[in-house]
Amino acid sequence: MESKQVISSPASLPSSTRWWSGDTVAVVTGANKGIGFAVVKRFAELGLTVVLTARDVERGSRATEELRDQGLHNVEFFPLDVSEAESIKTFVSWLETTFGGLDILVNNAGVSFNEIHENSVELAETVIRTNFQGAKLVTDSLLPFFRLSPSSSRILNISSRLGSINKVRNLKIKAILQDERLSEEEIQGVVNMFVEDVKEGRWQRQGWPQIWTDYSVSKLALNAYSRVLAKRFQGTRLSVNCFCPGFTRTPLTRGQGTHTPDAAAELAVSLALLPPHHLPTGRFFLGFGPYNKSTL
Repeated sequence: MESKQVISSPASLPSSTRWWSGDTVAVVTGANKGIGFAVVKRFAELGLTVVLTARDVERGSRATEELRDQGLHNVEFFPLDVSEAESIKTFVSWLETTFGGLDILVNNAGVSFNEIHENSVELAETVIRTNFQGAKLVTDSLLPFFRLSPSSSRILNISSRLGSINKVRNLKIKAILQDERLSEEEIQGVVNMFVEDVKEGRWQRQGWPQIWTDYSVSKLALNAYSRVLAKRFQGTRLSVNCFCPGFTRTPLTRGQGTHTPDAAAELAVSLALLPPHHLPTGRFFLGFGPYNKSTL
């Protein structure tokens, strides 16, 4: 990691740095439970308008009502399945009509079908389609609607250290992803290569990550896409960063972990609400405690 940086809790920031208001719109995907739900709750507590999305209408509605029962009436729900193009199109149309745009996007929706100490790739295509391609399609669809105010719009992708480039043993793949001229098409090419290796039964000898392989590749691709996107918007009022929440006790980890979703959300929201003059882009943040920060 390149350097360390301590991020203050948004609740403790002086009022002069609190650039957001009730008109600030934050969208959180996959937010009916776990870290996503906790992020929505924290945003709402701090006074933003928050859009909670979930693919399951009943669960999303129930999660929203739970927050409203706690007095958080600044939360809206709309169904969104990030793996379905039509669902994304419907959501974007609703968001434009309802709010006219957004200021913050937290791509949190994700799946894994592995137990903690297992490594199956039977559902690799589903994992890639949700964790990488879904987040990319949602982001690409929303890019025209970010309000590029002086406070800057923000994209925070919930990622994982499992997607670090040093987890890849295939030198050809590493060279592609580390190229400064990396393109979105090349990232998709790497993902297609992985899916083909899985179908042909050769993924184990092709140098892919060895732990939670399909999940790791999906986050590897998400990190690479974030880097390319950050570079494309360098110098504009749109930042793109990734955050690894660490081993958090969520349904994804079968309830195992070192800390709660609320603790992870506190850090994620701190990053998403950094004052404009402290807001980086193209960075990977690793919790817990003092942040480890590196370039993507």
